Amino acid sequence: MSNRIPPIIEISGVLISSEILTEPFCCDYEQCKGICCVEGDAGAPVTIEEIGAIEESLDAAWNSMSAQAQSVVDSQGVAYADRDGEMVTSIVGGRDCVFTCYDGENCLCALECAFRKGETAFPKPISCALYPIREKQFADGLIGLNYHRWNVCADAIEKGKALGLPLYKFLREPLVRRFGQEWYDELCNVAEMLLK
Repeated sequence: MSNRIPPIIEISGVLISSEILTEPFCCDYEQCKGICCVEGDAGAPVTIEEIGAIEESLDAAWNSMSAQAQSVVDSQGVAYADRDGEMVTSIVGGRDCVFTCYDGENCLCALECAFRKGETAFPKPISCALYPIREKQFADGLIGLNYHRWNVCADAIEKGKALGLPLYKFLREPLVRRFGQEWYDELCNVAEMLLK
């Protein structure tokens, strides 16, 4: 019998890639400057409910957004359907999320900044908070969670290694936000059992 961790683990209807339990990760903003907000060819995946929450939070985030981002939102709204038909946040110039704002060289999220100031109840889309975990909904109601590897996160992997911090522990807060504390506790129990 093998002591290997199965590649996919199911916890209460959520299929989890075992890499989420084993791979080291800790965002290193000093190195990456929040580049995941401005690299890529589509915005962040959002749900219909999140689009409504973003629209309600727009006034609080508006002044932190660039003039170009404001223009995009004025013309097409806070989200659009990407080439796969998925709803994603609107982008500027084919790459930057409209909610990207800057603190010196660092990219920040205007929605999250407004939330941290207590100006809105919506922190940011859960897909952003969970990154580099990507969520997929299946027709049978199951949810899949995969680790999205991207070269811009190389420093985060190194920092995670140095801290001995696996991805699922680094993303505790967004995982609890998305699936609840009871589910996260079950995830931790399964991880501890499998990693022994």
